[in-house]
Amino acid sequence: MAKTAPHPVHPGETGTPAANQSGAVLNRDAFAEAKDFLPLDGIDHVEFWVGNARQASAYFRALWGFTPVAFSGLETGVRDRASYVMQQHDIRIVLTAPLTPDGEIAEHVRAHGDGVRDIAFAVQDSAAAWRETTARGARSAIEPVELDGGEDGILRRSAVWTYGEVRHSFVDRRDYHGVFAPGYRKVRKPAAAAQGLSLLEVDHCVGNVGLGDMDRFVDYYRDVFGFAQLIHYDDKVIHTDYSALMSKVMTNGSGRVKFPINEPATGKKKSQIQEFLDWYHAPGVQHVALRTEDIVGTVRRLRENGVEFLGMPHAYYESLADRVGDVGVPIDTLEELGIEADRDEEGYLLQIFTRPIQDRPTFFFEIIERHGSRGFGVGNFKALFEAIELEQARRGNL
Repeated sequence: MAKTAPHPVHPGETGTPAANQSGAVLNRDAFAEAKDFLPLDGIDHVEFWVGNARQASAYFRALWGFTPVAFSGLETGVRDRASYVMQQHDIRIVLTAPLTPDGEIAEHVRAHGDGVRDIAFAVQDSAAAWRETTARGARSAIEPVELDGGEDGILRRSAVWTYGEVRHSFVDRRDYHGVFAPGYRKVRKPAAAAQGLSLLEVDHCVGNVGLGDMDRFVDYYRDVFGFAQLIHYDDKVIHTDYSALMSKVMTNGSGRVKFPINEPATGKKKSQIQEFLDWYHAPGVQHVALRTEDIVGTVRRLRENGVEFLGMPHAYYESLADRVGDVGVPIDTLEELGIEADRDEEGYLLQIFTRPIQDRPTFFFEIIERHGSRGFGVGNFKALFEAIELEQARRGNL
């Protein structure tokens, strides 16, 4: 068995962690420290288990500009579920719904509502990935299997569990040339997707876990996957007068896979993390950030299509130029669209967060445009959390 990855550098240890002006601790050596005994080529897909996959696919097509590329269900010989594969550039979203009132998918949707079930990794050897991770303590979800696609070749897959009921699949497509996976049919004449959007790839996926569990899963990604800690935000950094949270960001060696892990911290009222846990009834994926190189055009079109975003107060933009300097977009435009900006020692970023995309106040999306910064917008946290708390108060959940 390969050696376990070393503990990431923390303040006071050797290495080059640095606290930026906000107090967040950035580990500049994180990518070098991450041990790629488990090489990951990126995120292959994110699978949501939902109540109605057909309607969810229409939402992602008409509002978000995703194209339906593959389908699995009764017409393909599958009797217990229907799945739609939606794609935009390098982002692949799979929407799966139950066809019967019984079974794990129906039970999952009843308990949690719509939510992320699988963050799948693209790998060169799914069996080796499974062996490496289970040998280091991961609990197996799917043992290595070869799926025969006939003339399309063989897709190899395995999976392990992480927090809550979320799993990580390992997908090896080297010998498979089909549309998505055996059992899926290509969508021959997809309905037109919304135009004018530029969502390129998954930037990061954020997991919410219970109080006291953050470090446990930080250790899990370090020991089992070989990740290293990139950034640490404590409750002194991420807080308002009413609520707080703590967060650590784990990354693999290439930096293509980044997982912030959040836990609630004690506050006068409930944090957004605790609200998620209360309504999702388990640890889970709070949001997925999608990277763009044109956040202004993308957000403008998403708003026109009906996507709802959190609003920021005018006072936030009054001082923004003094805090972040020139970010290539006029402050008036940022305020018009509700886009936030932040700068650190490595560059700057632009970001915006949707409101929850279903009735339960659980999952939402982030849109992010990076210009050098590897951060996550810590300079925006206070204003962002105050905006979230306004939403929580309207829902009666603060």
